[in-house]
Amino acid sequence: MMAAPKLDPIDLKILNAIQRDGRITKLALADKVGLSPTPCWMRLRKLEKAGIVSGYHASIAIRVVAPVATVLMEVTLASHRQADFDRFERVIRDIPEIVACWSVGGGVDYVLKVMARDIDSYQRLVDSLLEREIGIDRYFTYIVTKTVKDETVLPLADLLPPHS
Repeated sequence: MMAAPKLDPIDLKILNAIQRDGRITKLALADKVGLSPTPCWMRLRKLEKAGIVSGYHASIAIRVVAPVATVLMEVTLASHRQADFDRFERVIRDIPEIVACWSVGGGVDYVLKVMARDIDSYQRLVDSLLEREIGIDRYFTYIVTKTVKDETVLPLADLLPPHS
């Protein structure tokens, strides 16, 4: 396993700032973290090249645009050979309505987050997965009725080891 890169307090300030505002200007970022623009920009580029900053995106309030059904789905596969996991994951990656998929331990094999136009659309998606015979033994559906928290800003100070 690759060693985690060493991040100093300035790096953490940069990461905190850009995850809250990916469109922040170079000048505003430098001001926010207490550096001049060129060294700040060089640090940001270094974080990007190291793969720590994996991209920039806009957060879309989809329910403002259209009503959608958010569904969590637990999936257990019939067989647990590596080839079975690989086949399932290959198919799941290509389905746009499946916006997240996690391989998990304990009881089930995967948890999926599905964004569908409505419950009927979700059920058609499930039917198509079952017809493709990708090894699904059983699945459980949990319809999200209310989002209590859906945070995209990571609490870096709480997740990373203390700076030495």
